[in-house]
Amino acid sequence: MLTRRGFCAGLVMTGAAGSSLAQTYPAKPVKVIVPFAPGGSADVVARLVCDQLTKRLGQPFIVDNVPGASGNIGTARSAQAAADGYTLLAAFSSFAINPSLFPSLPYDITKDFKPVSLVAAATHVVVVNPSVAAKSIRELEALINSKVSIMSFAHGGVGTPGHLLGELYRMAAHLDLVSVPFNGAGPAVGSVLGGHTPMGVVALSPAFKHITEGRLRALAVTSKTRYHQLPDVPTMIEAGRPDIVGDLWVGMLAPGKTPDDVVKLLNSEIRNALQAPELRAKLQGVGFDTVGTSPDEFATQIAKESAIWGKIIREAKIEASP
Repeated sequence: MLTRRGFCAGLVMTGAAGSSLAQTYPAKPVKVIVPFAPGGSADVVARLVCDQLTKRLGQPFIVDNVPGASGNIGTARSAQAAADGYTLLAAFSSFAINPSLFPSLPYDITKDFKPVSLVAAATHVVVVNPSVAAKSIRELEALINSKVSIMSFAHGGVGTPGHLLGELYRMAAHLDLVSVPFNGAGPAVGSVLGGHTPMGVVALSPAFKHITEGRLRALAVTSKTRYHQLPDVPTMIEAGRPDIVGDLWVGMLAPGKTPDDVVKLLNSEIRNALQAPELRAKLQGVGFDTVGTSPDEFATQIAKESAIWGKIIREAKIEASP
């Protein structure tokens, strides 16, 4: 029979074990699973942050790319990993989208993970080929409504934030727009550049250089405030579409039973790493701004976005590709 004294002693020992682990962590290399192929936004951001964590903590933080099934394969592997702080997940915005997009998943984003910190965020941008006779969102809507030609928008794939924002825009403005999915934002941008698709709702990173060099015309960004490197481009809020708001983000999570002390240490180290001017500059160079949040703040954001994206998916009747 377990006495109260024995039970309390057990709690003390458990707490001591957690504290001891945090004091010696990390004692070996840490694997950071990126559930997408190398070269994408999540991969680039994760590698830059891992480089800083390696310098700060004295052990290698190694990116392990596990692509497939819109990020679900790598995410599931992270959920099943030992909860000791030596396997982390560099999650993408799709982490909050996939539970509504797929009928069943081999993991639960709430029960199987502990948020560590939101790391970085990037806006989306509504772009058109310069041949399109629209220099503002209102002019674009007038052009679409004129039905002079069939208008379509390119995006990075079914269920991506760009796709969902485009569908939300279509529904909110009552536009006759055709969705054209591509295998990533890069190919979507390429289609708009080539004039094959007149407009796109895409992550800023692959479009930024083309915008600044005049090969694409940016009509609006989807962030709450103007993007500092495109100060002349209004937000969708300013353009009269206040509901079209959404960022692309990368955040770090741990398996659900990872000790709180380890999560707290990782959170502190990530947030401190994000203050490094070198890291800030490199992230801005790929279209991202550093963020850094508490675990609770990140958990709240995931829950909020999951509800928002889920509503759009249901209303637009979006289904995952087989």
